[in-house]
Amino acid sequence: MKESTLTLDSRDEAVLIFGSRDQFLREIRQALGVQIIGRAEQVVIKGDEEAVDAAVRLFTQLRANLRKHGSLDIEMVRAALEIAKGHPDRVLSIVSEGPTVPSPTAGPHKSVRARTEGQTRYLSALRDKDMVLCAGPAGTGKTWLAVAMAVSLLRAGQVKKIVLVRPAVEAGERLGFLPGDIAAKVNPYLRPLFDALNDLMDPEQVKRYVENDVIEIAPLAYMRGRTLNNACIILDEGQNSTVSQMMMFLTRMGNGSKIIVTGDMSQIDLPPNVESGLIDAVERLEGVDGIAVVRLDERDIVRHPLVQRVISAYASRRLPN
Repeated sequence: MKESTLTLDSRDEAVLIFGSRDQFLREIRQALGVQIIGRAEQVVIKGDEEAVDAAVRLFTQLRANLRKHGSLDIEMVRAALEIAKGHPDRVLSIVSEGPTVPSPTAGPHKSVRARTEGQTRYLSALRDKDMVLCAGPAGTGKTWLAVAMAVSLLRAGQVKKIVLVRPAVEAGERLGFLPGDIAAKVNPYLRPLFDALNDLMDPEQVKRYVENDVIEIAPLAYMRGRTLNNACIILDEGQNSTVSQMMMFLTRMGNGSKIIVTGDMSQIDLPPNVESGLIDAVERLEGVDGIAVVRLDERDIVRHPLVQRVISAYASRRLPN
């Protein structure tokens, strides 16, 4: 049993590090299996030596991040804890020092920053490569970071439009014919992309961009024959494209454009005898100069911690057809 005491700068700092109603403190206690007692500006940590040492490093880095960014959030603390448990010498270093996407908005997001080691590799690829394929489970930020990059490029004048593409494949349900024009029909399939856009931009501005064709939405099948110049083109749910569709999509790339493909290989909704275009593309294109292939896993999940446990549980048993 080991005990260590940290002295914070003030009670205000303690409140920010402990979180609202000690929310962050409870997360840290449960994740590291240590006792943590807050006494005004002091934090007393008790437990196994290794766990106490990890907690001390964690609090040190959280304080540094607090001084740098002015606030902490639960996802940042959870990501730091995952890194602390797996890589104790690198606690939160990728969050505080890793690559960022320039702020796409003047709102609360000062910058879009990686929160896990896998996201660091992904963000570096988005920044440095013109074609990026990213595969990983739900909750790893694949789509959100892709949209953040697209919005930042648009705001910086590096591209003239954003093109959002998705295969119109239903996830195990038959929805029937949908009313409206093509935008209205494909809108339900693109909802996750719009959620990310609305998180990064004012919804009214998103609406204006769509109306003025600065942001274009299109089903994958409608991309054939096009050449897209000076655009950031995102194919979401790429695992539900066929091999020929993926080849068609990747060859739509024109001058000054960036292509991003995201997908989850565990959620393929194609018929059993149809090969996934994302799986094929990752195998074919990995190692090709100028193209980045990024694989994320359960350690990169930044949603509620239960999401990671659910994915692990389902991965351990084969799903029925």
